[in-house]
Amino acid sequence: MRPACTYTDFFVVCTGRNARQTVSIHDEVYAQLKRDRILPTSVDGTKEGTWIVADYLDVVLHVFTPEARSFYRLEDLWADVPTLDVATA
Repeated sequence: MRPACTYTDFFVVCTGRNARQTVSIHDEVYAQLKRDRILPTSVDGTKEGTWIVADYLDVVLHVFTPEARSFYRLEDLWADVPTLDVATA
């Protein structure tokens, strides 16, 4: 994200099939990072589950439902920033 923004180095953007799955994705990321004593400075959206954002300072995690990702279109908003697509196993 740098030099396009000053508050983080990376956005991680992913999609769950529904709100329940987005919460599960967030919970698993949180649990894995907590084991390494890495905790977010803030988290929002876990109650609704349509767009969960967790701020880990250098990395900001965004977990969307398909509808929310299509509506907010972060990739279009930040189109001038290089992207890296990561396939899931």
